[in-house]
Amino acid sequence: MSNKNQILWSPSKEFIADSNLQKYQRWLKKTKGLTFEDYQHLWEWSCTNIEEFWKSLWEYFEVISYSEFKEVLSSDNMPGTRWFEGATLNYAEHIFRSKSVERPALCFKSESSDLRSISWKELEEKVSKLRAFLLSKGIKKGDCVSGYLPNIPEAIISFLAVNSIGAIWSCCSPDFGVNTVIDRFSLIEPKVLIAGDGYEYGGKRLSRMDEISQIADGIDSIDAVIQISVLGDVPASGSFTSWEHVLALNPDPLSFEPVDFNHPIWVLYSSGTTGKPKAITHSHGGVLLEHLKYLHFHNDVKPGENFFWFTTTGWMMWNFLQASLLAGATPVLFDGSPGYPDLNSLWELSEQIPIHHFGTSAPYLVACMKKGLNPGSDFDLSKLRSIGSTGAPLPPEAFDWVYQNVSEDIWLCSMSGGTDVCTAFVGGIPDQPVFRGKIQGRALGCSLFGFDDEGNEVFDSLGEMVITKPMPSMPIYFWGDENHERYRSSYFEKFPGLWCHGDWIQLSENGSLIIQGRSDATLNRKGIRIGTAEIYAVLDKIPGIKDSLIVNLEQEGGNDFMPLFVVLDKNTALEHLKQEIIATLKEQCSPRHVPDEIYSVPDIPYTLSGKKMEVPVKKALLGMDVSKSMNRDASRNPEAMDYFIKMSENFI
Repeated sequence: MSNKNQILWSPSKEFIADSNLQKYQRWLKKTKGLTFEDYQHLWEWSCTNIEEFWKSLWEYFEVISYSEFKEVLSSDNMPGTRWFEGATLNYAEHIFRSKSVERPALCFKSESSDLRSISWKELEEKVSKLRAFLLSKGIKKGDCVSGYLPNIPEAIISFLAVNSIGAIWSCCSPDFGVNTVIDRFSLIEPKVLIAGDGYEYGGKRLSRMDEISQIADGIDSIDAVIQISVLGDVPASGSFTSWEHVLALNPDPLSFEPVDFNHPIWVLYSSGTTGKPKAITHSHGGVLLEHLKYLHFHNDVKPGENFFWFTTTGWMMWNFLQASLLAGATPVLFDGSPGYPDLNSLWELSEQIPIHHFGTSAPYLVACMKKGLNPGSDFDLSKLRSIGSTGAPLPPEAFDWVYQNVSEDIWLCSMSGGTDVCTAFVGGIPDQPVFRGKIQGRALGCSLFGFDDEGNEVFDSLGEMVITKPMPSMPIYFWGDENHERYRSSYFEKFPGLWCHGDWIQLSENGSLIIQGRSDATLNRKGIRIGTAEIYAVLDKIPGIKDSLIVNLEQEGGNDFMPLFVVLDKNTALEHLKQEIIATLKEQCSPRHVPDEIYSVPDIPYTLSGKKMEVPVKKALLGMDVSKSMNRDASRNPEAMDYFIKMSENFI
């Protein structure tokens, strides 16, 4: 058996029978008379009969609507599809229908604080109080409220209060610089800013009071600022309203404003590293149905479980994390560095709570692997049911590490989606095996295929990830995008009427797949396409390499030059590694994967959401002036990009 078809985990009969996915299929049989031979046939039905499928979810989850919808969708043409027109509902109301006195609403821990729980009673009271304050400031349905907050309970409280009014939420993490925040929030003109006075990271306490003042002064629409004490020793600004003042209010019981199914719920943002960010706007109903579907069927989250995902509020996974409330679970919030005081801190937290579903990024799992951690032996992880991974392709060796060093019985749910839809297109399937290095399959209702340049479906070879049918959580628009021009150009230019996501995938006939990296960073090597993820997966196995980035530079006459940049351990010299890198890439991939030159660099530039900045590096090395188009504040480590800009002066 080849490694790529090696099965690392198979669900037991009991696991399958108890899964939410099987419960849904039993419901389909009982109420609709529908039976399916296997998941592949269920997926095909969900994509072929999209109206019937999404209507079944509406019924199965008993969506609370204050009016009837006229039809499931107005047309299946993309873009411009309108879903469940006529229906009126509220996302937050569906969260509070899961409240319980038997379990906490939220769990929270930061680097310096002890673990604490927030009861449903406390959550509801604080949401009611903030809702009352916002109403007193004139906030109404359709207004925008922004947050500049770490991953603390007050961030979820703020979203729920804003959402209950039918207002529109938007948030940036406090590690975003002032200009980055202003670039984003000025697009939507919020009336209120809710901000934490600082945050903790890596053992440091970082005040954000100056930044809050600059943001408030830089956005004319902001009429009020609510200051939340995170650091505890930062004096409240006289011009801001303190969180304590908000909590002193005595409001009416919490209520929810019904809004149209297609009413905006929040605005998320693209990275904005090479220009103005896209203000991606999703709908109440679309996100509600998608989150109900994914958390229940593809993460198999159950009432009473603890659901964790390491994220900041600036990443869509924060929105996804709080959606676990829809499944009756308790979100586990952690604010700080995943590596402080060491990489075992999150595994220790998993034992302490305990965590049932542990979500993280692929680089974190790779870092644990390289560090030689053995959390399965060092901690009691007997309650842990699944490990979720996203943010970057998870290499096969990280799959091995999970099953060898965490648990051989764990369900590894590698997934991939995006800010564009605030969910995953592909991910966990609880009744399917986990193949080494592969994502299990395509999500229900996601008609996803790999296309060649001519628009033909391809299997077991590199293809563009294309979505051929609309999904409810696709953006309703980009805020401020006149005539939807930027929206269309972002997804629908290459294959008109079809969503082209910008990822290279290798899709198997059985539905399992591998993400091979961004198509705009693809290495077109002598006419052969190579996904950057293929090369990173090999380099991750070589001791001494901490990080890497590769690009291919097209030159005149049809020639190209493919440099590889590596960040090395302090005790590793490049001359000792060059031959090993070349030999390993040649042996495990092909001679075409071997770079033309290898350079040692101090750091690799990343976006704030943790994506390698391959395209900006490529542009810089081709001599383009990215210094004018790149927003430094949108980079996690802008000095790393400065190094490549300087390098480009004498590069080619």
